[in-house]
Amino acid sequence: MQQYFSGLAKDKQEKILNSTLLVYECEGTESEIKEWFKTINIVGVPLNEQELLNAVYSGPFVTLGKEEFSNSQNSNVQKWSAYISGSVDRQDFWERALEWVSGGNAGDYMSRHRFDTNIKEVKTYFNTVIDWVSGTFADVENEMRGLEWGRLYEEYHDKSYNPRELSEKIQQLYGDPYVKNRKGIWEYVLGGSQNPNLLDVRVFDDATKKSTYVAQTKAAEKKGVSNCPLCATGHDANKTKIWALKDMDADHVDAWSRGGKTSPENCQMLCKTHNRAKGNR
Repeated sequence: MQQYFSGLAKDKQEKILNSTLLVYECEGTESEIKEWFKTINIVGVPLNEQELLNAVYSGPFVTLGKEEFSNSQNSNVQKWSAYISGSVDRQDFWERALEWVSGGNAGDYMSRHRFDTNIKEVKTYFNTVIDWVSGTFADVENEMRGLEWGRLYEEYHDKSYNPRELSEKIQQLYGDPYVKNRKGIWEYVLGGSQNPNLLDVRVFDDATKKSTYVAQTKAAEKKGVSNCPLCATGHDANKTKIWALKDMDADHVDAWSRGGKTSPENCQMLCKTHNRAKGNR
């Protein structure tokens, strides 16, 4: 080798040395091998979690999986990309397929199926989830990419939905200036529009809270009742209690989910106990 190198220019010698392929043979438990792959790869492009799993559980199952889900020539990639974020080359579609079919335990699933000569179960489940999403929602929006469709399928696929009605609800929420988290829209409508926390609905600002508190408190003191409207109509010791601002929460008089706006005119201050009890009513 040395004799051969001596007849080459220095730059060519360096080029050959830099392109030398190192092959490691690993022994140990699967977790130890996984850590070893992380160690030997730190000088290159870091392997992501799925690439590490592919290396640890290499075999016919992984080979077939990559041929199906990591193939940029697969005609289904465009359809999948509407609901899955990431790159085919970095195993993101293969990772989602395994995550969905395994219920989030991809490593265990790959270990059990490492030497399988087919990926029928993975493909069937993956396509079932994708077909459910595309059949349930008539419109495709950017915010749909990367949602937890596997979990949402498991939770809601037994329920019956009208795609046209869902589309109308979704477009209405898209046009609502109080919705801060659009990615929560799909789970919100699947769940019967019962959990506005998914939408991170814009809350009343501090100025509105303070002005509402002052107005309510002045009116309550004048009448000799509690500044929490619900306490004032009760029959317990809090009927005449004047609450401090820090002990009260801002509430929509008309619930946001029923069309109530996040405006000063629709704001009232309630004691924390009554606000929690009122919920979305």
